[in-house]
Amino acid sequence: MRSRAIVVPLADGERTRQNLRAAGWLRTDLKIVRSPGEIALPVVAEAVVPPGGRAEEREFAAVAARGASSYADLLEWSAAEKELLPRSFDVVGDVVLVRVPPALEARSSEIGAALLGFVPGARIVGSDRGVHGPERRRTVERIAGAGGWRTRHRENGVTLDVDVELAYFSPRLAREHARVAEEVRPGERVYDLCCGVGPFAVTIARDGRARSVTAVDANPHAIELLRASLRRLTTATSVTPIAASIETFVATAPAVERVVLNLPHEGIKYLPSVARTVAPRGRLYYYEVVPRDALPNRSNDLATMLATEFPAPVVDPHLVHPYSPSADLVAFVIGRPA
Repeated sequence: MRSRAIVVPLADGERTRQNLRAAGWLRTDLKIVRSPGEIALPVVAEAVVPPGGRAEEREFAAVAARGASSYADLLEWSAAEKELLPRSFDVVGDVVLVRVPPALEARSSEIGAALLGFVPGARIVGSDRGVHGPERRRTVERIAGAGGWRTRHRENGVTLDVDVELAYFSPRLAREHARVAEEVRPGERVYDLCCGVGPFAVTIARDGRARSVTAVDANPHAIELLRASLRRLTTATSVTPIAASIETFVATAPAVERVVLNLPHEGIKYLPSVARTVAPRGRLYYYEVVPRDALPNRSNDLATMLATEFPAPVVDPHLVHPYSPSADLVAFVIGRPA
């Protein structure tokens, strides 16, 4: 059967498969095709191509009918009712998070039970009401399963302690965590600002190339979870977790070679002060939710904003993932000239 496909290097195959599945873009009725050096994953038409991948048309064999191919198959709903179901959900360790639309809130428990039965190893399903407040804590309501919201999530060869209710973490950024870590050179110093549970810091520390990593978050729960993850990590890189506001930290922080600022909705107001912590020839990794119609000019806007701190800054944007029907999460890699 012919289908649109996303083709990625074999080493990125499992991570890409998980991300596509979580976004609801992976076709589970067709078999994945592996060949020397790459993997082709069958996807729906609207699937976004990840960095390092490409889209093409491929021929796929059908999967033999065995059980459910979607959690919707476990619901005895009409086709019209199933059209209202959320197509994507996140899996964090043994926790499943889904955004239930208002029209289906009265049937949340049915959706939760279907997801609990569909996702392998799932223990609890939560209705995700979004991240709020200066500590970026998620409002989440149990709709199926049992136990608490603390779990252990594995990505990029590291295991992270996560509590989806108490501290920020997104499994959709796994590729970004790996990409930034890959760019760190031996002996560099790194700041991970608004670090949440510290996936950037832990992934960078895993490789042992950085001289030091300082991870900062205003949420003490996030810092406690990061410390728990670090206790299991054997690495040559020293990570210093700090519970502090971004304003307090950057006011006296010396400049380093790489800085991560992952605060997509509010980071813009801290960007000029954070820029002062980037050393000459250093890099700032800045994440922002950008309306699609504003994206063509956004790099120039940021360069103008930073011109005082970064004379002639180099701004390199790339799509991380769609955020809403009209906006995307975008990573801007901003280089400070010598």
